[in-house]
Amino acid sequence: MIRVLVVDDHTLVRAGLCRLLESEDDIKVVGETGSGREGIQMCQKLKPDVLLLDYNLPDADGLAVTEQLTPLNLKTRILILTMYSNEEYAIRLLRAGASGFVVKGASTDELVEAVRVVANKGTYVGKAIQEKMVQRLGQPQGEAPEAVLSNREMQVLTRIGAGTPTRQLAEELCLSLSTVETYRSRILEKLNLRNNSDITRFAIRRGLIDLE
Repeated sequence: MIRVLVVDDHTLVRAGLCRLLESEDDIKVVGETGSGREGIQMCQKLKPDVLLLDYNLPDADGLAVTEQLTPLNLKTRILILTMYSNEEYAIRLLRAGASGFVVKGASTDELVEAVRVVANKGTYVGKAIQEKMVQRLGQPQGEAPEAVLSNREMQVLTRIGAGTPTRQLAEELCLSLSTVETYRSRILEKLNLRNNSDITRFAIRRGLIDLE
């Protein structure tokens, strides 16, 4: 039996995921939450085989959760669920320790397959992102414009791009206001952008955020 912990901050989406997984004879949902930080605690307590983790969470994004769980050497395999098909997200998450990456909108069959693959110690990359990743991995580091950014700079960029107020951004990432401004300045310099509006346009163009 594959034991799964579901973490998604949208209540209806989370409920649907739980129903879908529970309908499979070989999968059991052992817990659910809408908080990234609570998800980390539940992983340590419940030790699920698979953590089905939404990338966009209000208190800690999928990359931050993955980076915190990986050093704990739990046997839990992390499967990221996201609305973004940007290859940079997938590559960074896999490097950080995630075992799979599925785009929201994938078929239910694909999602169930992904859970089974990662539970069996495999790596799963959703069909929507496979081609982009293959192309990217065959190119020099830095081919994607955002590849020059650190993981923390990526987290700041996506929040600025989505219009998150500076104070809220600082609280979410546990940073001081001055540190946020430092990261913002680095992002502008590295990407040759001028202001927050440019950051938003860049993030949308690269598929890093979706404002719909």
